Amino acid sequence: MFLSVFDMFKVGIGPSSSHTMGPMVAAARFLDTLRASPFHAHGLRANLHGSLAFTGVGHATDRATILGLAGFVPETYDAEKAEKTLAAIKADKVIDAPGLGKLRFDPGADLIFDYGPALPGHANGMVIKAIDAQGDVILQETYYSIGGGFVLTADEQAESGSKKAKGRADVPYPFESAAEMLEMARASGLTIAAMKRANELRYRSAADLDAGIARLWQVMSDCIDRGMARDGILPGGLKVRRRAKGIHDALMAERGLNMTAPHTINDWMSLYAMAVNEENAAGGQVVTAPTNGAAGVVPAVIRYWLDHVPGASRTQLGDFLLTAAAIGGLCKHNASISGAECGCQAEVGSAAAMAAAGLAAVLGGSPEQVENAAEIALEHHLGMTCDPVKGLVQVPCIERNGLGAIKAVSAASLAMRGDGQHLVSLDVCIETMRQTGKDMHEKYKETSLGGLAVNVPNC
Repeated sequence: MFLSVFDMFKVGIGPSSSHTMGPMVAAARFLDTLRASPFHAHGLRANLHGSLAFTGVGHATDRATILGLAGFVPETYDAEKAEKTLAAIKADKVIDAPGLGKLRFDPGADLIFDYGPALPGHANGMVIKAIDAQGDVILQETYYSIGGGFVLTADEQAESGSKKAKGRADVPYPFESAAEMLEMARASGLTIAAMKRANELRYRSAADLDAGIARLWQVMSDCIDRGMARDGILPGGLKVRRRAKGIHDALMAERGLNMTAPHTINDWMSLYAMAVNEENAAGGQVVTAPTNGAAGVVPAVIRYWLDHVPGASRTQLGDFLLTAAAIGGLCKHNASISGAECGCQAEVGSAAAMAAAGLAAVLGGSPEQVENAAEIALEHHLGMTCDPVKGLVQVPCIERNGLGAIKAVSAASLAMRGDGQHLVSLDVCIETMRQTGKDMHEKYKETSLGGLAVNVPNC
């Protein structure tokens, strides 16, 4: 399966790619299915299962599902229009679905949180139904939000499992493991970014690829800037204060002073990441990288590189993001990028591996050094749980992105000090992440039933 750079990095909305963007996309897909069917629906109903039920309110899954059924999609999300639409649906108990007319939908009765066992295909499952005038189901579909905004129907999920062992994508360099990636790089004499670029050009023009990459960075950069300029309290009830603006103001005041300690550079990296994740927590526009919960790591490392590393050039942004996407694709293909499936090792861990690889690439690292950087970053996130307090993507998520960025830079730096030879391969590390996630207790996988989520007061 070919995973594009635009699959790994998507423009969307906070606070969660799997719990907000995914359900919105699933609901919009159901509308398409309903439009193509011969049935005339009178109403809609949705059941949320597994992690989507346990942490759905904190992740705005309920809002996202309703808005998706009303025709909203993450790419073109309009916050002001969304609020008006939600208010109208709550008051009238009717959804005006594009191309389908007015359909009955009572948010209090037709959006059901099922706290029983998760559906068999994935921890993030939902079932959407169309009903007739008598309330009987005339059409239904099961969707799985598998992380990073990716959504599969139950049939597609089953098919993707069987396809993993069959065939390869029709691209020039169809690597499905880090070992294959390095072997192809040695045989071709190309960098990882160059191979990834060749694969992308199989499906789009060079102009479209470059324009798309430029837009991704623009959205990332704008998100950092907004986050550093805004203060106040984040929504959700925990009363978490935005800190990025205060940190930024203090760092700017200290610039040029002899008293500034060398380790202050870590504060800049944390600042950039926290700015993104505070915007994400507030429901702002972010780029999944590879998820919303880990959206701050890659942009923070890029901004650190551009603003603090001598010789950095925006002309290399494509190499950074293409390399990062290649590593993210390996994590997703061979393990997971979903916190509900493998814990936060799959989100911030994968993001750190992607960022470390991208940084090593633009610093002039060989493919072996790039792979080493990714492995170091991921290895030291193994076992990390996903235990958001009150189900919100705030604690520990915001600070965790800052530390993920610092680890990514440290991993790239260590790798660049070596020649690429190392004991633990990236493939072994990714497989270990998969196994660890499989063994991890469900209460530590985005259900808010364990860890910090139960040991920190939720009010």
